[in-house]
Amino acid sequence: MKTIHIIVVEDNETMRLGIIDSLKREGFLVTDFRHPEQALNYIKTQEPDLVITDLKMEPMDGLALLKSIKKNKPNLEVMMISAYGTIDVAVKAMHDGAADFLTKPFSPEELRVRVNKIVEKINQKEKLERLRAENLMFQEQFQNQYENIIGQSSAMKEIFHVIEKVARQDSSILIEGESGTGKELVARAIHRKSTRKEQPFISINCGALNENLLESELFGHEKGAFTGAIRQKRGRFELADGGTLFLDEIGDISLNMQVKLLRVLQEQEFERVGGERTLKVNVRIISATNKNLKEIISAGLFREDLFYRLSVIPIKIPPLRERQKDIPILAEHFLQKILQSRSSEKRFLPEDSIKLLERYSWPGNIRELENVIERLVVISPTPEIKSYLTAQQLGYSGKDDDLSMNDSLDEAVYNFERNKIIKALKEAKGIKNRAAKILGIRTSTLYYKLEKFGIIK
Repeated sequence: MKTIHIIVVEDNETMRLGIIDSLKREGFLVTDFRHPEQALNYIKTQEPDLVITDLKMEPMDGLALLKSIKKNKPNLEVMMISAYGTIDVAVKAMHDGAADFLTKPFSPEELRVRVNKIVEKINQKEKLERLRAENLMFQEQFQNQYENIIGQSSAMKEIFHVIEKVARQDSSILIEGESGTGKELVARAIHRKSTRKEQPFISINCGALNENLLESELFGHEKGAFTGAIRQKRGRFELADGGTLFLDEIGDISLNMQVKLLRVLQEQEFERVGGERTLKVNVRIISATNKNLKEIISAGLFREDLFYRLSVIPIKIPPLRERQKDIPILAEHFLQKILQSRSSEKRFLPEDSIKLLERYSWPGNIRELENVIERLVVISPTPEIKSYLTAQQLGYSGKDDDLSMNDSLDEAVYNFERNKIIKALKEAKGIKNRAAKILGIRTSTLYYKLEKFGIIK
């Protein structure tokens, strides 16, 4: 890991030298300035990681320096220090983008802890930037080929291998997987890489229609075939002629419809509803289900002969909980996609949030992950989508008992403190000074913590 470069801006020489000594003992590269203007000129041509600046300086104070830095280099972290720090000034500094506000006098140990906390955040950002770069490279390499299927886990690499292997065959394919795992994306990827790619890809959700509607949708109908049939209509089999027909939720069709479908698969011919003319088609069938068809067969609800017609080539898509390696890549993909579509200000997921996402079981799979990321973008009060927000959205109750042994000590303390503040506010019916008394802290300290934890803006 690279050496962190810190700029110290302090007009008090004794204080400045003390800070420099403490930082160098931690192994940081330190450059110091007495005047903010000198620091700004230096920052224009260099790429430091952190600026530690005093508040009271002449002619430019620390807040003005902070604003100038954030205007020109918004990703550069800034820590404010001051002997005159009121809660209002601290909140103002944090609102303007300061990473922390440290009140003088402070011990070398306190400085070390607070600086290392910011350095951890800097390292997380760099790790995320590398992840974004890897994700972009991965997307450029695979996205056009595999219809936006995202994944680098061994399970997904096996799926890509299977797609390559079966795409140019005409055998029927059955894709099995839980809801939200991307079964239709796999079907589209197979079609795109097949010899039928220039022909139609037609899909239908069999589980969304009753038997009569499904028959009409699949096979079409003649004018006057039933009430409301005011004109002839071509069905999905006709529309897909020469191409691929994707039958989603195939496990939900009735036994009567299964018989009719079996005939089409065997003979590649059918009649429209109300029609007498037999139509022949050349269609490749890809079907999908979130059910265990073998269990349904045992229950007498699905024809075994149809199953073997559909499942010449079976493909099993693993649930997201078995693809933990893909969760950070997918989360970042959805984050950038949502930000782009909404023209939203920049957001990023820190490492602790990603770890929480990785620990969740995702019963709704990829679809649920995308939904959660969109919700977090909307409700996050800061560019950093923090883990406590993620925890709330994932259904963690926020109780003390929810603290996991998988959390780091910092994460556990963070969540414990925030939960205590929320409980005190509820008990005090939102009255801040009463909540502060319950917590045994000053009201000014409570306001600072409310800002820190994002409980209020």
